[in-house]
Amino acid sequence: MNDAPILVTGGAGFIGSNLADALAADGHAVLLYDALSRPGVERNAAWLQERHGDRVTLIKADIREDAELRRAVAEAQAVFHFAAQVAVTTSLNDPRDDFEINLLGTFNLLEAVRAKRDATPVIFASTNKVYGDLLDLDFALGAGGYAPTEPRIRDHGIGEDRPLDFHTPYGVSKGAADQYMLDYARSYGVPATVLRMSCIYGQRQMGTEDQGWVAHFLIRALKGEAITLYGDGHQVRDICDVSDAVAAYLAAWRAIDRVQGRAFNLGGGTDNAVSLRVLLNYIGTLIGREPDVSFSDWRAGDQRYFVADTRLLDTTLGLAQRVGWRDGVAKLAKWLTEQHAPSPALERVS
Repeated sequence: MNDAPILVTGGAGFIGSNLADALAADGHAVLLYDALSRPGVERNAAWLQERHGDRVTLIKADIREDAELRRAVAEAQAVFHFAAQVAVTTSLNDPRDDFEINLLGTFNLLEAVRAKRDATPVIFASTNKVYGDLLDLDFALGAGGYAPTEPRIRDHGIGEDRPLDFHTPYGVSKGAADQYMLDYARSYGVPATVLRMSCIYGQRQMGTEDQGWVAHFLIRALKGEAITLYGDGHQVRDICDVSDAVAAYLAAWRAIDRVQGRAFNLGGGTDNAVSLRVLLNYIGTLIGREPDVSFSDWRAGDQRYFVADTRLLDTTLGLAQRVGWRDGVAKLAKWLTEQHAPSPALERVS
């Protein structure tokens, strides 16, 4: 095993901390590079260091700190790049900050890797938002939410052949970073690959209204607090348990020679497609009472439907079948009960 550490930018965040845990458990030294700016993520860093000791090193720094980033990259045998501004709403309020974190930060990372001249792999966390709002597609509204009328998309989801269409500053910054990754593989031979993620959920997610909505719904419902649905609630997403996301990232790194310079969709796929309303009904079943829900206007860039066609990723990397969304959500609900003070609603989840 290579003794050089693996760099995880945004490593104290939701997916980053789960990935870092898997890497450290496998015997790797891990550099967590994180500004700790998101509320609650310092608990993830402390959890990792408690579990793995000096195998995990925290570098508290911003992805925009070029000199600090270059020092971290210089040590690393591979880079998983999760550091990002992650909310569409925040990008609309402060597009400059969104640009500097998501695009300039990614550019700085790529330049640091290119300067090493040692073919350090980079695996980048992109987003399904690179495909835009999909309003050119026709949808039918049924009991399970919106579904495409085109049979191929209805059966398999949105594939990587879908034209890119960046909407909102967040979509633009992440989409441009996505393309920089692929071009640095093409132009400079950097072994980089891109995973365009759908809705990842699971343990260690600090869900908010703007990002991490599955955990947000659960946290609010468990506490008996109101949940706001933007739009009509019939939006459909393919939700993916974080354990499956971690497996995909690790597999992409191990197969970097086959996947470099390519982009793949990563999500729950058609088997894990669920509307917001259906998910809330299931949460009500888990906690023993109906969540308190209200409605508001649609938000900018919101897709009525996004289900990833994951066949290319699954076949290329030989990935196993995903965790079913009901099992995964129940597991997350159980974990959340352990993070909050007991209440009658929480005690029902077992």
